Order: sequence, then structure tokens, then C-alpha cells
Amino acid sequence: MTQIKSNAEQGLILSWWYRLSPLPAGRKIFSLWLGWVAPYSGSIGVLVEEIKPGYARVSLKDRRRVRNHLHSVHAIALLNLGEIATGLALLSTISSDMRGILVSINADYLKKARGKLTATAEFKPPAPFNDDISCAVEAQLKDETGETVTLVRANWLIGYKSN
Repeated sequence: MTQIKSNAEQGLILSWWYRLSPLPAGRKIFSLWLGWVAPYSGSIGVLVEEIKPGYARVSLKDRRRVRNHLHSVHAIALLNLGEIATGLALLSTISSDMRGILVSINADYLKKARGKLTATAEFKPPAPFNDDISCAVEAQLKDETGETVTLVRANWLIGYKSN
């Protein structure tokens, strides 16, 4: 069982996740909150399924609004899904006096993405941590059969917030 830390120690993401996820429809409420905080990321309609320190799992339903002309999930929707997974994995490890900024992102599209997609990302924070540092986080996006359809690699700059 994950020990719940104070808001200052765990950061905003875990604080809201621990507050909302146990409730009926709590994952959906959290996902809507995340989309409100980050409106562009919220535009694809991601469902946050699980967050724990250094880990995130999010999913995306295949529907018309995220499809391309080839009747598969659009490349940028896939990239956005991967960004959300990497960001949540990273942000779940930092305290509320820190911030993460995406500085670069790329994707390898391995096959057409169709059906419900699930992205998972893991992140282990560097130690020791003294100043701004660039961290690479990878997300694997898989289809319903478990095949990897896309690999997303994101570089995040983490550091303490300036006053």
C-alpha cells in the first residue's frame, strides 16, 4: 500500500489522485480535472487509469474525433497520449515546490493504432538532485491485443520553482 504523504511532499498530481481516485467515477473526475488544468491535453479525452510514484497508465478510446483519414488514431493524438503518460509518471515523483517542463518529444509509429489504446510510462528520479536537470521518459502505447503501436520519448526539465 502506498503511504500518503503531505501535499508539500507529494505534489499536486498525487494529492489530487489520492483524493479523487477512490471515489465512484473518481478516475473520470481526475481525468476531467487534468483536462481542465491542461486544456490541449484534455482535448483527446484521455482516461487516467492509474498513477503511483514514478508510474502512470492512461487510455484513449478510438473514436472519430481522434482519427485520421486512414481510419486509425491520428499521430498527434498518439503523441499527446504519450506526453500525458510521461508527464504524469514524472510529475508524480516531484514535490509541490518543483515543476516539470517538456523540452522535446518524439515518437516512433510502429503500426496503425486502432481500438482502445493504453499508454504506460515509468520514471525514476535522479539522485542526488540539486538543480535543473533534463530527464528522459518513455511511454509505450499498446492496442487491445497488447501490441506496441507507438513509442514516445519525452525529455522533461525538472527543477525547483523560482519565487
